[in-house]
Amino acid sequence: MQNQLFDLPNAPESVVLLKKDGLTEYLHHFYDTEESDHLYKKLLNSLSWEVDEIKMFGKLVKTARKVVWVGDPECAYTYSGVQKTPQAWTNELLQMKHKLEQFTGCTYNSCLLNLYHTGDEGMGWHSDDEKELDSTAPIASISLGARRKFTFRHKQDKTTIPVFLDHGSLLIMHPPIQEHWHHSLLKTKTVTSPRINLTFRKILPRI
Repeated sequence: MQNQLFDLPNAPESVVLLKKDGLTEYLHHFYDTEESDHLYKKLLNSLSWEVDEIKMFGKLVKTARKVVWVGDPECAYTYSGVQKTPQAWTNELLQMKHKLEQFTGCTYNSCLLNLYHTGDEGMGWHSDDEKELDSTAPIASISLGARRKFTFRHKQDKTTIPVFLDHGSLLIMHPPIQEHWHHSLLKTKTVTSPRINLTFRKILPRI
Protein backbone atom coordinates (compact mmCIF):
# COMPACT_ATOMS: atom_id res chain seq x y z
CA MET A 1 0.00 0.00 0.00
CA GLN A 2 1.34 3.46 -0.89
CA ASN A 3 0.37 6.67 0.84
CA GLN A 4 0.22 10.11 -0.76
CA LEU A 5 3.48 11.40 -2.22
CA PHE A 6 4.68 14.35 -0.15
CA ASP A 7 5.77 17.26 -2.35
CA LEU A 8 6.09 20.24 -0.01
CA PRO A 9 8.06 23.06 -1.66
CA ASN A 10 6.11 25.84 0.08
CA ALA A 11 5.67 24.42 3.57
CA PRO A 12 6.94 27.17 5.95
CA GLU A 13 7.14 24.94 9.03
CA SER A 14 7.95 21.34 9.82
CA VAL A 15 5.43 18.79 8.56
CA VAL A 16 4.83 15.37 10.11
CA LEU A 17 5.28 12.76 7.35
CA LEU A 18 4.57 9.70 9.46
CA LYS A 19 3.75 9.04 13.10
CA LYS A 20 3.19 5.29 13.16
CA ASP A 21 5.92 3.34 15.01
CA GLY A 22 7.97 6.48 15.39
CA LEU A 23 7.82 10.02 14.06
CA THR A 24 9.32 11.69 11.01
CA GLU A 25 9.29 15.46 10.41
CA TYR A 26 10.21 17.39 7.27
CA LEU A 27 11.22 21.05 7.03
CA HIS A 28 11.62 22.37 3.50
CA HIS A 29 13.55 25.56 4.31
CA PHE A 30 16.01 24.68 7.06
CA TYR A 31 18.53 26.68 4.99
CA ASP A 32 17.57 29.34 2.46
CA THR A 33 18.75 29.04 -1.14
CA GLU A 34 21.79 31.30 -0.76
CA GLU A 35 23.11 29.50 2.33
CA SER A 36 22.31 26.10 0.79
CA ASP A 37 24.31 27.00 -2.32
CA HIS A 38 27.25 28.15 -0.18
CA LEU A 39 27.27 25.01 1.97
CA TYR A 40 26.94 22.72 -1.05
CA LYS A 41 29.95 24.25 -2.83
CA LYS A 42 32.04 24.38 0.35
CA LEU A 43 31.39 20.76 1.32
CA LEU A 44 31.87 19.51 -2.23
CA ASN A 45 35.28 21.15 -2.56
CA SER A 46 36.75 21.07 0.96
CA LEU A 47 36.12 17.53 2.22
CA SER A 48 38.19 14.40 1.57
CA TRP A 49 35.57 12.38 -0.30
CA GLU A 50 36.25 8.66 -0.53
CA VAL A 51 34.85 5.87 -2.65
CA ASP A 52 32.61 3.86 -0.34
CA GLU A 53 33.10 0.14 0.23
CA ILE A 54 30.41 -2.26 1.37
CA LYS A 55 30.64 -5.95 2.10
CA MET A 56 28.40 -8.11 -0.12
CA PHE A 57 28.48 -11.90 0.05
CA GLY A 58 31.76 -11.71 1.94
CA LYS A 59 33.50 -9.46 -0.61
CA LEU A 60 34.25 -5.73 -0.54
CA VAL A 61 32.48 -3.88 -3.33
CA LYS A 62 33.19 -0.25 -4.27
CA THR A 63 30.19 2.02 -4.80
CA ALA A 64 29.80 4.82 -7.32
CA ARG A 65 28.78 7.30 -4.63
CA LYS A 66 31.40 8.84 -2.37
CA VAL A 67 31.31 9.29 1.39
CA VAL A 68 32.85 11.17 4.28
CA TRP A 69 32.54 10.06 7.91
CA VAL A 70 33.07 12.96 10.33
CA GLY A 71 32.85 12.93 14.11
CA ASP A 72 34.41 13.19 17.52
CA PRO A 73 37.61 11.11 17.86
CA GLU A 74 35.88 8.19 19.61
CA CYS A 75 33.17 7.86 16.96
CA ALA A 76 34.33 4.88 14.90
CA TYR A 77 31.37 3.45 13.00
CA THR A 78 30.71 0.17 11.22
CA TYR A 79 28.13 -0.19 8.47
CA SER A 80 27.82 -2.67 5.63
CA GLY A 81 30.59 -4.66 7.31
CA VAL A 82 33.23 -1.90 7.02
CA GLN A 83 34.55 0.22 9.90
CA LYS A 84 34.90 3.95 9.34
CA THR A 85 37.36 6.14 11.25
CA PRO A 86 36.08 9.72 11.58
CA GLN A 87 37.62 12.72 9.90
CA ALA A 88 37.77 15.91 12.00
CA TRP A 89 34.89 18.38 12.03
CA THR A 90 35.28 21.34 9.65
CA ASN A 91 34.04 24.82 10.57
CA GLU A 92 31.04 24.50 8.24
CA LEU A 93 30.03 21.11 9.66
CA LEU A 94 30.36 22.35 13.23
CA GLN A 95 28.14 25.33 12.40
CA MET A 96 25.57 22.98 10.86
CA LYS A 97 25.74 20.69 13.89
CA HIS A 98 25.20 23.57 16.32
CA LYS A 99 22.22 24.88 14.34
CA LEU A 100 20.70 21.40 14.33
CA GLU A 101 21.25 20.97 18.05
CA GLN A 102 19.55 24.29 18.73
CA PHE A 103 16.62 23.41 16.48
CA THR A 104 16.07 19.84 17.68
CA GLY A 105 17.18 20.10 21.31
CA CYS A 106 19.35 17.00 20.77
CA THR A 107 23.12 16.53 20.60
CA TYR A 108 25.08 14.90 17.77
CA ASN A 109 28.67 13.67 17.76
CA SER A 110 29.04 12.41 14.18
CA CYS A 111 27.88 12.88 10.62
CA LEU A 112 27.82 10.62 7.57
CA LEU A 113 27.93 12.48 4.25
CA ASN A 114 27.01 10.83 0.95
CA LEU A 115 27.73 12.33 -2.47
CA TYR A 116 25.44 11.10 -5.25
CA HIS A 117 26.81 12.32 -8.58
CA THR A 118 23.60 11.74 -10.58
CA GLY A 119 20.24 10.04 -10.25
CA ASP A 120 21.91 6.80 -11.39
CA GLU A 121 23.27 6.52 -7.85
CA GLY A 122 20.98 5.72 -4.93
CA MET A 123 20.65 3.72 -1.75
CA GLY A 124 18.72 0.46 -1.37
CA TRP A 125 16.27 -0.40 1.39
CA HIS A 126 17.90 -0.30 4.83
CA SER A 127 17.56 0.95 8.40
CA ASP A 128 20.13 2.97 10.34
CA ASP A 129 20.21 0.53 13.24
CA GLU A 130 23.88 -0.33 13.69
CA LYS A 131 24.91 -1.25 17.24
CA GLU A 132 27.06 1.88 17.64
CA LEU A 133 24.08 4.21 17.16
CA ASP A 134 22.17 5.57 20.15
CA SER A 135 18.72 4.12 19.41
CA THR A 136 17.08 6.73 21.68
CA ALA A 137 18.39 9.67 19.62
CA PRO A 138 16.90 11.03 16.37
CA ILE A 139 18.81 11.04 13.09
CA ALA A 140 18.75 14.40 11.30
CA SER A 141 19.19 14.39 7.51
CA ILE A 142 20.05 17.56 5.54
CA SER A 143 19.86 17.60 1.73
CA LEU A 144 21.93 19.89 -0.51
CA GLY A 145 21.92 19.92 -4.29
CA ALA A 146 19.65 17.93 -6.58
CA ARG A 147 16.07 17.21 -5.57
CA ARG A 148 15.63 13.49 -4.94
CA LYS A 149 12.80 11.12 -4.06
CA PHE A 150 13.14 9.38 -0.68
CA THR A 151 10.79 6.63 0.48
CA PHE A 152 9.90 4.93 3.76
CA ARG A 153 8.55 1.35 3.79
CA HIS A 154 7.09 -0.29 6.88
CA LYS A 155 8.79 -3.59 7.71
CA GLN A 156 5.55 -5.42 8.53
CA ASP A 157 2.63 -4.07 6.49
CA LYS A 158 4.81 -2.68 3.61
CA THR A 159 3.10 0.72 3.65
CA THR A 160 5.26 3.17 1.66
CA ILE A 161 5.54 6.91 2.23
CA PRO A 162 7.55 8.81 -0.42
CA VAL A 163 8.73 12.41 -0.14
CA PHE A 164 10.80 14.74 -2.33
CA LEU A 165 13.86 16.05 -0.46
CA ASP A 166 14.78 19.52 -1.66
CA HIS A 167 17.90 21.68 -1.58
CA GLY A 168 18.33 22.99 1.98
CA SER A 169 15.71 20.73 3.55
CA LEU A 170 15.80 18.83 6.84
CA LEU A 171 14.31 15.40 7.60
CA ILE A 172 14.25 14.25 11.24
CA MET A 173 13.73 10.54 11.99
CA HIS A 174 12.70 10.03 15.61
CA PRO A 175 12.92 6.69 17.46
CA PRO A 176 11.77 4.01 17.05
CA ILE A 177 11.55 4.66 13.28
CA GLN A 178 14.63 2.53 12.53
CA GLU A 179 13.10 -0.51 14.26
CA HIS A 180 9.92 -0.47 12.20
CA TRP A 181 10.73 1.19 8.86
CA HIS A 182 13.21 0.80 6.01
CA HIS A 183 14.10 3.79 3.84
CA SER A 184 15.60 4.17 0.38
CA LEU A 185 16.89 6.83 -2.01
CA LEU A 186 15.37 5.77 -5.32
CA LYS A 187 17.39 5.91 -8.52
CA THR A 188 16.11 8.02 -11.41
CA LYS A 189 17.17 8.88 -14.95
CA THR A 190 15.67 12.38 -14.70
CA VAL A 191 18.29 13.77 -12.29
CA THR A 192 21.69 14.58 -13.81
CA SER A 193 23.22 16.82 -11.11
CA PRO A 194 24.84 15.91 -7.77
CA ARG A 195 23.32 15.78 -4.30
CA ILE A 196 25.03 15.83 -0.92
CA ASN A 197 23.18 14.24 1.99
CA LEU A 198 24.31 14.72 5.60
CA THR A 199 22.94 12.51 8.37
CA PHE A 200 23.83 13.73 11.83
CA ARG A 201 23.89 10.94 14.41
CA LYS A 202 24.76 10.14 18.01
CA ILE A 203 27.28 7.33 18.47
CA LEU A 204 27.46 5.50 21.76
CA PRO A 205 30.79 5.68 23.61
CA ARG A 206 32.89 2.54 23.51
CA ILE A 207 32.78 0.52 26.70
